Amino acid sequence: MQPTNNTTGIKLIIFDFDGTLGDSRKLITDTMLLTLRQMGLEERTREECARTIGLPLEKCFSTLMPMSNEQARQCAEVYGEIFHEKNVPGAVKPFPGVVETVRSLQRKGMEMAIASSRRHRSLQQFVMDMKLEDCFSCLIGADDVTRAKPDAEPVTTLLAHFGRSANETLVVGDTDYDILMGRNAGVRTCGVTYGNGTATELTEAGADFLIHSMSELLLHV
Repeated sequence: MQPTNNTTGIKLIIFDFDGTLGDSRKLITDTMLLTLRQMGLEERTREECARTIGLPLEKCFSTLMPMSNEQARQCAEVYGEIFHEKNVPGAVKPFPGVVETVRSLQRKGMEMAIASSRRHRSLQQFVMDMKLEDCFSCLIGADDVTRAKPDAEPVTTLLAHFGRSANETLVVGDTDYDILMGRNAGVRTCGVTYGNGTATELTEAGADFLIHSMSELLLHV
């Protein structure tokens, strides 16, 4: 399937959260770096940590370096403890234009959901902190599915929930994991270039089109 920016007939938009709606990069990478230090593991750069954003938490650590499943589980547990301490109200803010764009789409009657690699409870809290909980009819976290991004399951679960077809659906995300998830489900995909992935990575993953700010989405749907 060749990429296209044709978004005619879109009724459902599935957003990623981290790097797409919420600017959580510093909080996540700070927490990952502290986790590695506390676990006595070899240090990695902030950029190396950032490149794993979008994967389930245990996979983030096993991608950074070879480790057993048990080590990855322990890293995720320590990460959760540190994250809980550092995640004070306001630590993650919406990117410019996010609130206005989501509200505008809501007024147009667009159905919206979020598919994230963070756990459901954490995702729900961030959405509530941004006061956008009334805009998203369904939230899918990593613990809501058996196979997380880039598998199609988060998207196919949402298609079933809303009763929508693939050709009525658009995935919006900042990493190749988001784009691949959407393409694996057969839906159209939009890459945002202001998050954790580069325009090149998003294009190579097969994004149908790119936007450089969230407000640009309104030009397409």
